[in-house]
Amino acid sequence: MNDAADGIDDTQGESTARATIGLTGLAVMGSNLARNIARHGHTIAVHNRTTSRMTAMLEEHGDEGDFVGAESLEDFVAAIEKPRVVLVMVKAGPGTDAVIDDLVPLLEDGDIVVDCGNAHYADTLRREERLKEHGLHFVGTGVSGGEVGALNGPSIMVGGTDQAYERLGPIMESIAAQVDGEPCCAHVGEGGAGHFVKMVHNGIEYADMQLIAESYDLLRSVLGLSPAEIADVFKQWNEGELESFLIQMTADVLRHTDAATGQPFVDVVQDAAEQKGTGRWTVQSALDLGVPITGIAEATFARSLSGHADQRAAAREVYSTSPEGERVDRDRDEFVDAVQKALYASKIVAYAQGFDQIAKGAEEHGWDVDLGQVAKIWRDGCIIRARFLGRITEAYAAEPDLTTLLTTEYFATAVKEGVDAWRDVVATAARTGVPTPAFSSSLAYFDGLRRERLPAALIQALRDNFGAHTYQRVDREGTFHTLWAGDLSETEA
Repeated sequence: MNDAADGIDDTQGESTARATIGLTGLAVMGSNLARNIARHGHTIAVHNRTTSRMTAMLEEHGDEGDFVGAESLEDFVAAIEKPRVVLVMVKAGPGTDAVIDDLVPLLEDGDIVVDCGNAHYADTLRREERLKEHGLHFVGTGVSGGEVGALNGPSIMVGGTDQAYERLGPIMESIAAQVDGEPCCAHVGEGGAGHFVKMVHNGIEYADMQLIAESYDLLRSVLGLSPAEIADVFKQWNEGELESFLIQMTADVLRHTDAATGQPFVDVVQDAAEQKGTGRWTVQSALDLGVPITGIAEATFARSLSGHADQRAAAREVYSTSPEGERVDRDRDEFVDAVQKALYASKIVAYAQGFDQIAKGAEEHGWDVDLGQVAKIWRDGCIIRARFLGRITEAYAAEPDLTTLLTTEYFATAVKEGVDAWRDVVATAARTGVPTPAFSSSLAYFDGLRRERLPAALIQALRDNFGAHTYQRVDREGTFHTLWAGDLSETEA
């Protein structure tokens, strides 16, 4: 319901604020999140810079719950019970800073500003410090699940202080997706932890989608299957360990026929994948932290490559437009099974690398992040929701200080059972000229991880030779340098 017939409540002059929470920024995500909150029995104040958008939302959805509309930020803030909780749902970057600049003078000690956009966690850290100077709590919160999730129950990753979560948490937990009676919402850590975890979630999402795309490409290029036939394959895969939102969605997309041309829908979509930046941020952060996330990185670079239309056109003029590899005659069922196993093994690597990055980021910033809890709140509501996230939760519950997911019994067994097929698929891709950067890099990471001795020893020797960067030995403690330009004697550095 609304307080005013025109959908706008003039709160000016009211002595009692009655909204439990407020939200500014009513584009699709913000509008859906506000509706979700109202549907769960919370009175919510809503505001948008363009008043007509707010009015339209209330006219269309005002009967879904108790909304308090406000034309001005002053009226909006006045409508919220203290300590105020204000959700900001605007475009990340300067737009968020502009809204915060307008809000700060209107707020009081102890009020809470919650950024629910896809912000870079470094911006969250900066904003948190700035608002702390004004006696305000700033909470970076990752919300995953897209427009549908925002309305029906997203996965929510909340950062900020314990004190802020005491006020904010019950509301967010009530609107989140639920699994076995548990909300897919948690206070994942202090400071920028919420946006950091959401960033890595999106990086894993990049890897997941690239691996799915490579699987599709292999089945089509090597076996010659049609999109509709591949849709049936993915539907079958979704009934086993690969069950996930993205696998199910892939089957739906590949089965779809374009109404205008009658062609498979996937064939009329340009093959240039866009990105909004979270995958790139994930890779940049991993480089800073020294964490190898090869599957996520290659997935991000694959999107970049797809968008280099001029380079791709120039290359096609020089090289064959079809893969310059040998033709292979593969048994259909055998190869489908091999690709399934390769996909699962590569997926395990991508998630293992993502959780490694979260652990390292938490260590670097002093956040107390429960990795098992992160996996638990990703089981539903978010884009990468999948059956095997329950396995990750179990792994960290059994061993909280787990070095890598790849060494746990369940995942180690899955990789061991699939590694021969994994190698077969990568080799077949290389022979037939089908690019599989995520499959190949994930396999290389696995081989590097399990190798007793890596060629990094030669790299260290070369670094010492040209730059006197020193090295350590395997047979005694210390740091050493060889006089390469002199008598080749060794000195202790």
